[in-house]
Amino acid sequence: MPSDLVIVANRLPVDRVTLADGKPGWRRSPGGLVTAIEPVMRTGNGVWIGWPGGNDTDLEPFEDDGMQLVPISLTPEQVQGFYEGFSNGTLWPLYHDVVAKPAFHREWWEYYVEVNRIFAEKAVEHAAEGATVWVHDYQLQLVPQMLRELRPDLRIGFYLHIPFPPQELFQQLPWRRQILEGLLGADLVGFQLSGGAANFVRLVRHRVGHKTHRDTIYLPDGRTVRAKAFPISIDAAGFEKLATSTAAATRSSDIREALGNPRKIFLGIDRLDYTKGIYARLRAFSELIKDGHFDVEDAVFVQVAVPSRERVEQYKVLRDEIERLVGRINGDLGRIGRPAISYLHSSYPREEMAALYRTADIMVVTPYRDGMNLVAKEYVACRYDDTGALVLSEFAGAAEELRQAWLVNPYDINGMKSALLEAYQADEKETQRRMRAMRKQVRQHDVQAWARSFMTELTDGEHEHDKKTRPAHED
Repeated sequence: MPSDLVIVANRLPVDRVTLADGKPGWRRSPGGLVTAIEPVMRTGNGVWIGWPGGNDTDLEPFEDDGMQLVPISLTPEQVQGFYEGFSNGTLWPLYHDVVAKPAFHREWWEYYVEVNRIFAEKAVEHAAEGATVWVHDYQLQLVPQMLRELRPDLRIGFYLHIPFPPQELFQQLPWRRQILEGLLGADLVGFQLSGGAANFVRLVRHRVGHKTHRDTIYLPDGRTVRAKAFPISIDAAGFEKLATSTAAATRSSDIREALGNPRKIFLGIDRLDYTKGIYARLRAFSELIKDGHFDVEDAVFVQVAVPSRERVEQYKVLRDEIERLVGRINGDLGRIGRPAISYLHSSYPREEMAALYRTADIMVVTPYRDGMNLVAKEYVACRYDDTGALVLSEFAGAAEELRQAWLVNPYDINGMKSALLEAYQADEKETQRRMRAMRKQVRQHDVQAWARSFMTELTDGEHEHDKKTRPAHED
């Protein structure tokens, strides 16, 4: 049955698992996107289209916990070319300030176009007349224009969850115009930060030649496209509830005891990715011990590195580098039963994460570039008693909202050492003042507010500035 709301994302909100009886089944994926969109889907007769992972080719649409889900089948070659290749070997590094060198392979681009077409055709199949379609993220930037060509009756929104690069970087992409035109199929293009929206509008003006005025792009056919910032957030109330539970209190106490009851616990939780700055922060921490500011009796660093894209060579190399560094630091600075760094290469459920956030005295989030970084917001949400310190990269999108964090340049090791030491030495009055302000921000701007604001903007139809005449000049 056609739906009035179609969510199109690279992945379904469920993962394939083996159930207790040995049969295959589905388990809800962790992450804020599902939490944000589920209420919107339930009220809008919605369906979610995405790849379930793996190479299943015979999956039919199904329901999970009241959500209508439509799986996309991809061949191993399509997964390699579209996902591991163009999405994560080309777009991901390019959009993250070229922290790693992007690869530009024509074969990858051809798979990207092919798979975007599969997603667009599936969305059209399930969209009712005049339906709203919300497309998500960098893997599917061609889908809006494909939808526009197939179904001009649709109201189309697109949201980019990662940074959008400046002109100097984006124009390296051989298919830069096709990507821009793909996004212009949407009525509303959402970004994490206003800078990303401005980058997009500027590129459209210079590279495609359309007239623009502030956040509006005027197409030759009379249609307008808006580009705006909608900073994404988390289920703040849900995380606080987890952190205040009896189970989290018990687990937190166990974690602290297992670490030897140090005076302060530093914590990093990241996907194992070269954009996250894990290596630099561990080096900075180890140098503070070497310099005699504290020792392993006083402080321990717990680093959780969630496995990520393990078949991609760059990620294998990164894992080896970090594991060698941890081994070297612990060999040089640790004592029996007291490693300087407790390193965990694993993923954990939200309950365990909440217990870790509750335990950590200092959260360290130092990406070289991040669209938002929800870990920083999750930590703040879990600090129900207004304690704890956040050391945050100024290149994370969250830095625009969490101004009371100790902001650092992750490329500046000495600056990072100073911030870590300040957070370590800060008195309770100072940390509470900062945390209280950050908690207010995260509570008031949660993930439901984010989804509502985007959908309201998208579905309101013609806005006041759409009705105005086109300006005589562009910005």
